[in-house]
Amino acid sequence: MKNIFNTTHVLLSLVGLMGVVLIFSGCRASKKAANNNLTIGTAAPDFSLVDEANRPHTLSNMRGSRVALYFYPKDQTPGCTAQACSIRDSLGELRNQNIHVWGISYDSPASHAAFKQKYHLTFPLLSDSSKEVAALYGVKGFLMAKRVTFLIDEQGVLVGIINNIDVKNHAQQILSAFEAGK
Repeated sequence: MKNIFNTTHVLLSLVGLMGVVLIFSGCRASKKAANNNLTIGTAAPDFSLVDEANRPHTLSNMRGSRVALYFYPKDQTPGCTAQACSIRDSLGELRNQNIHVWGISYDSPASHAAFKQKYHLTFPLLSDSSKEVAALYGVKGFLMAKRVTFLIDEQGVLVGIINNIDVKNHAQQILSAFEAGK
């Protein structure tokens, strides 16, 4: 009986550890390429999502501006907070380059509103609770979206994909990638 208890205890511990790894692995910078069929030079898939105030945002309405769509795993987690704050702190420089930033996760508009308020974020956070846009862009994860940023030019064409995100310097990655793609 004691051996059965020990074996059961070990198995339950392993299952619990695997769950923790699955949950937190989505909050690290992606080391793999996004699992999608999108290629540089093709039209970015159009979509509409609501933000933290339930206002709709449609990608095709952004023609004439450059857009950085950054998919992130979860509001108020350490890596996601560092990434959002990097963008917040450089938003003036991004806007001076005609770059609009939209953050996208599976979180609800209410969760986004709390996240924005707590960290004084001044760019839209879009709710992809159906996971349809993440699937469209090939970043749909089991519990959370994969951390990937898509760069779209003024004509709605995909000009860059950033897979290896430096959460503390992501705004600079966006600026550099757009500059390189000119």
